Amino acid sequence: MFHFIRSQTVLVLTFALCCGPLDVGALWAGESDSETVADEPLFTANSVPGTVAVKESGLLQNWIAEGVLGDAEEIVFCFRVHGRDHWYANFGYYSAEMPVPLEHYLKKEDGLLWAYGDGGALCKLNLRSGKITVLMHDERGGFRDPHVHYDGKKILFSYRPGGTHNYHLYEIDTDGNNLRRLTDGPDDDFEAIYLPDDSIVFISSRSHRFVNCFYTRVTTLYRMNGDGSNIHPLSSNVEHDNTPWMLPDGRVLYMRWEYVDRSQLDYHHLWTMAPDGSGQAIYFGNQHPGTAMLDAKPIPGTAEVIASFNPGHGLPEHMGELAIVDPSLGPDAPEAAVKIAKGIYRDPYAIDQDAFIAVGVPGIVVLNRAGNLEYIYRYHGEQGKMSVHEPRLIRPRPREPILAPRSDRTQATGRFFLSNVYHGRNMEGIQPGEIKRLLVMEQLPKPVNFSGGMQPLTIRGTFTMARLLGTVPVEPDGSVYFEAPALRSLFFVAMDEDNLSVKRMQSFTTVQPGETVGCVGCHEHREQAPLPRVHFAKTELRQIEPLENIPSVLDFSRDVQPVLDRHCVECHNPQQRDGDIELQGDYTPQYTVSYWTLYRRELVADGRNEPKSNYPPRAMGTSASPLMRYLEESHHNVKLSDLEKDTIRWWIESSAVYPGTYAALGSGTVHHMVFHPQLEQRCGSCHRSSVYNTQLRKDVPAWRFGATTDKDDRFTDPGAVVNLSSPEHSLVLRAPLARSAGGLELCDQVVFADTSDEMYQQLLRQFQHAAQMLQETKRFDMPDFRPRPEYIREMKRFGILPQDFGPDDPINIYELDEKYWKSFWYRPSSTDP
Repeated sequence: MFHFIRSQTVLVLTFALCCGPLDVGALWAGESDSETVADEPLFTANSVPGTVAVKESGLLQNWIAEGVLGDAEEIVFCFRVHGRDHWYANFGYYSAEMPVPLEHYLKKEDGLLWAYGDGGALCKLNLRSGKITVLMHDERGGFRDPHVHYDGKKILFSYRPGGTHNYHLYEIDTDGNNLRRLTDGPDDDFEAIYLPDDSIVFISSRSHRFVNCFYTRVTTLYRMNGDGSNIHPLSSNVEHDNTPWMLPDGRVLYMRWEYVDRSQLDYHHLWTMAPDGSGQAIYFGNQHPGTAMLDAKPIPGTAEVIASFNPGHGLPEHMGELAIVDPSLGPDAPEAAVKIAKGIYRDPYAIDQDAFIAVGVPGIVVLNRAGNLEYIYRYHGEQGKMSVHEPRLIRPRPREPILAPRSDRTQATGRFFLSNVYHGRNMEGIQPGEIKRLLVMEQLPKPVNFSGGMQPLTIRGTFTMARLLGTVPVEPDGSVYFEAPALRSLFFVAMDEDNLSVKRMQSFTTVQPGETVGCVGCHEHREQAPLPRVHFAKTELRQIEPLENIPSVLDFSRDVQPVLDRHCVECHNPQQRDGDIELQGDYTPQYTVSYWTLYRRELVADGRNEPKSNYPPRAMGTSASPLMRYLEESHHNVKLSDLEKDTIRWWIESSAVYPGTYAALGSGTVHHMVFHPQLEQRCGSCHRSSVYNTQLRKDVPAWRFGATTDKDDRFTDPGAVVNLSSPEHSLVLRAPLARSAGGLELCDQVVFADTSDEMYQQLLRQFQHAAQMLQETKRFDMPDFRPRPEYIREMKRFGILPQDFGPDDPINIYELDEKYWKSFWYRPSSTDP
């Protein structure tokens, strides 16, 4: 059985990946037992550096003798410079420089840092004679993802010609003749496969979005005709789709990475869809955090697939442990995945039920289910740089069945039908009739991203903003049937009669144009099928009702803070501080005092960045947020209007973000708020933390002020206790200051007897200087704010801003974000097939 448990070694690697690119050159070289040949040229038309051992392989020779290969003689594979970064960061450019050495980027050119290196080849290896044939080579280009056609006579692959930056799709005959280009443009196309009707599914950065927690571009699934025409999206994912492959039943198997209200590091699992994008559903693993499942392919003659299980958040270039998955045990059964080989490999391909090829550290391996493994080719070039990728068998194969389309691209919408909202997993205690409506929301892609990705959106919460589309009623029998916009990443919250959250969806779903998507219930049992269509034929088709007078994307400073100013700040301010709470909108180094307070005092239930999902009822959102109780008249006769309550209610449900614009990313933050070093001597016994804030120097300990528990490390950022609007009101100054000197005297002993204390004055001057820096650099909710140049650059690149937009031209960041998001809205064309 393959266990979803990370070893100590894996944890070390995963930590390195989360903190930045990982150079695996040493890892590869350390595991290789091949000899390194110095100064050997890369590739020519007739030579490849390396040793072929096909005739020495007992496994391979047995396969040949037993007829496992049939008439096949060759495999196709690629050479290219392997990535040193996350598994998904092996193409394209970085949004900005990162605090790591330049060699991690592999290339700097045209003012950008690139995630790939130069040089590569497309080759064939004869499994019987050992002869290697170079079909193409390019000392400055790149090759990847060969895929053999059903007739075994041509190869689909991705190629980046030397001197260019983008991968595009090409075909070439298996004899190396008749090269033809299928796609072009300023984006990257790769990991393409043939469909049984000779059209092509591939992944592409045409989706024009960035990874929500990193600096690189996203790829999602697209489809096109075999000649490269009629390119259109199949996926609305705000994160990566990767490594599509056909299943014997005609569906497309692929990896989907997502983290809707849960950890960004843990959910990259196997999904399926029909070739037209309809019927998107989990195949395996979505309830098991901690593994990236890539390069999954069916095993002939079985219902199983073989895949690379990348530990934790994944390793560079899809490296991982090889495992076989038996889907008959269900998508949530850990015992369905069985590891078959020790060590790290990638790019598995099944030749037969007990015959596989893959890539090991120095080259190409053959192996069987028992884990017997032999190298048939060892690369002799510079270890840690050039490497072998994606071996595939060249032979004819049967076409999968062509599935009847369930979509109609002449329509702009689709339909969702939920059989019974009360039927599902972890729904105990919810009574029939308790759920009155579904809140429908949409995950919004990012046009750019920088460090972390969560800040300054939230404090340890979501990485994305959500659009509030509105609500749909739940029928008395628990069913829901409604129309929704096509090709949007939607997720739902079940609400009660008081519009408090009962159950929250922690994944997204998509409906194709004209498709009807059905599900059994809320967090349904995946082994059960939805009710037949006849059961909802009599149910009224509902329309999503927009939320009246509520912005579709809420902004804390613009929409929520005014409510707090009118009703809360009178009692919760630096002078009064009822309940030891301050709710004024003063700026801190990254957020506001009020926003920090809501999180520090756990007034808003978050828990959205955790490696778990399917929480019990009422464990997230408004039902679990004490703030909602304090909005009632019983709390000191507070009288909010219905609109004011709804504003805060829907703000919490839509991820409780701080800015309502992605233009805020990477800007408006005053970094390196390092406290006076002697403060540790006076306060360290109570406030020192073993957790280091990543925004601080590593030799400076993090400090916790106002943390709710000893184990709570969310509030180690000193910015939580620094006020840059009124530096003298900073909690770190007032809490240890004697009451006689105007302080709060909250500490066990007085630290500052009066404001003349030298350390007090030094801290105050530091905060005053930081306040001046903030006024100069600006924040998204301050007058004359300008987004980072990278945000402007990408908005130009994506066609949202005109190319001649200048640094002094007026800009409305909220309108610009809206224009960007609406550019993805599906609009039918009369010419669509």
